[in-house]
Amino acid sequence: MIATLPRIAVTMGDPAGVGPELCLRLLHDPGVTGHCIPVVFGDAGVLQRVSAATGVPLVAPTISRDRWADVHRGLDRPAVLDLHCIRADEVTPGRVDARCGAAAFQYVMASIDAALAGQVAGVSTGPLNKAALHAAGHPFPGHTEIFAQRMGVERFCMMQYSEQVTCSFVTVHVGYHEVPALLNPPRILDVIELTGDALRRIRGREPRLLVCGLNPHAGEGGLFGQGEEERLIAPAVEQARARGWDVTGPVPGDTAFIPAARQQYDAVVCMYHDQGHIPVKMIAFDSAVNTTLGLPVPRTSVDHGTAFDIAWQGRANPGSLFSAVRLAVKLSSC
Repeated sequence: MIATLPRIAVTMGDPAGVGPELCLRLLHDPGVTGHCIPVVFGDAGVLQRVSAATGVPLVAPTISRDRWADVHRGLDRPAVLDLHCIRADEVTPGRVDARCGAAAFQYVMASIDAALAGQVAGVSTGPLNKAALHAAGHPFPGHTEIFAQRMGVERFCMMQYSEQVTCSFVTVHVGYHEVPALLNPPRILDVIELTGDALRRIRGREPRLLVCGLNPHAGEGGLFGQGEEERLIAPAVEQARARGWDVTGPVPGDTAFIPAARQQYDAVVCMYHDQGHIPVKMIAFDSAVNTTLGLPVPRTSVDHGTAFDIAWQGRANPGSLFSAVRLAVKLSSC
């Protein structure tokens, strides 16, 4: 039987974190498996060990790397692609380990290659541990940069999406002192347009966008900062309006997320990481989805980390991963 539902690659994340447990739960969920065919890119041995520890059974068949190219088109049910990157007995739950970082990186790379080859319609990624990733010799700030480099794209950005609040980011994993120098009208305009394009696809209508300033009170007319709002942000907003986007800003970050604003606007364009991540995690921690805009195929991710403190204990909430896979399915069909 030839599959009619889209295949979505789901990377297992760091083996020592909650990613394996989330994948086990995903393979059981009819709200996900009724809309796509999830394929976990990871290590079956680790999943079996986590299954024994948590009591969540591993219900999907295992496919070897050698067989994947021959059988992926005919998949009609969830499966595990066993990449043999790390032995189960090498993993200590909750511990930073370069071997786990190396394995997690290989899961991601295999999923990207499968997406570029047209073998999957999208990718949803489990959480990485950056310390383990760096210890393994992969000094990326996170998934976003890995995907952009491997897929050869230069115009991209991160977006945190939920029904309650959505944010995209002009800068992400950099120190605060670096942010002003990274802001410029073309970059801000790119993020506005990438956000608008994504929301248009997701919501099926023209989106309304709000753009934050950089400084307190959006600079208070030049009283705070170095005029970033007037020199950098406002020109980008004006260019976006000239191109037909419904966009407002720059506005103070402390009023961009009040209930009235969230009802009026579909997304907020933020200048730096915590300007948007804090409200997203306060409002929609269990349902928000991290997605990379500008890639040739959809990539979504959980909006949380590896949660080493509860790894392999059967306590992890799978809601963000479920939402991530559902959004990947939606984006792959737009």
